[in-house]
Amino acid sequence: MKLGIVGAGMIVRDLLSFIHEIPAITLEAICSRPGHQDKLLTLQREYGIAQIFSKYSDMIANDEVDTIYIGLPNHLHYSYAKEALLGGKHVICEKPFTSNLQEFLELKEIAQQKQLVLVEAITNQYLKNYLSMKEHLPKLGDIKIVECNYSQYSSRYAAFQAGEVLPAFNPEMSGGALMDINLYNIHLVVGLFGSPKKVEYWANMERGIDTSGMLLLDYGEFKCVCIGSKDSTAPNAMNIQGNKGYIHMTSSANKCESFDLALHKEQPVRVDVKDHPHRMYDEFVEFERMIREQDLEKVTAMLEHSEKVMEVIEQAKQSANLEFGPDL
Repeated sequence: MKLGIVGAGMIVRDLLSFIHEIPAITLEAICSRPGHQDKLLTLQREYGIAQIFSKYSDMIANDEVDTIYIGLPNHLHYSYAKEALLGGKHVICEKPFTSNLQEFLELKEIAQQKQLVLVEAITNQYLKNYLSMKEHLPKLGDIKIVECNYSQYSSRYAAFQAGEVLPAFNPEMSGGALMDINLYNIHLVVGLFGSPKKVEYWANMERGIDTSGMLLLDYGEFKCVCIGSKDSTAPNAMNIQGNKGYIHMTSSANKCESFDLALHKEQPVRVDVKDHPHRMYDEFVEFERMIREQDLEKVTAMLEHSEKVMEVIEQAKQSANLEFGPDL
């Protein structure tokens, strides 16, 4: 994979902290707006990035780049992914994939027409502990209750309350708790159980954006609640309760550090099969393989998963009367 990165924020630095451990990925380019040139030069020196660009179209036109990683604010994902796909590049797009389902479906169609890899960078779908959890799930019998809580008080919340409009809480930029933090819960649950039959989102709204909320997913035979909060905090946890046992995880849904498997009349067993400390490592190992092998079957499966998640998001937004700039 010859990677071109667009963005220079925290998530990009997170990526750069480990990507050198995957030898098959080479850092060919990084692009950000002209005001970020000093930052790009620092990143280039620190991580050995071959080229820097201030104009995105120039990076797209560069033959040394075959894959674009989009690490930009949520509302820009669609337009930057579309330009890359039309330019013949594979695309790894940070979560959330897009601001709405319509944007996602358009990107999916372009990628499939051009036989390009298009994937959402959503950590938990590739983590070894999550995949192990999926394997153990049938042992729980009939599922009855699922609950996920990912709450993390935002360092930007006080400024937001004071009247400052920041990307994390800006409806014009598709911010808020649903898209930023509860999205990991949705991916985890949909990845395990598929699409729910009914979706309701009870959101705490401030100035047109959800700062926290409870997402209720009705699967018919069992019920699920996904809590995501940026205006308060609590111990992060996930429980899956079946009539033959339970799975309990005491980490946020984006990390899946480990989990306890407890069957009736048996002592809980701690499961931890991860072999790398960084939450993003496993997904990029798999992205490189998918692109190298042109595994479009796996790409299609992951797009189908992301589409189900986008459908849940659309229903949640409608339920809470939540609208983003790209929706209007």
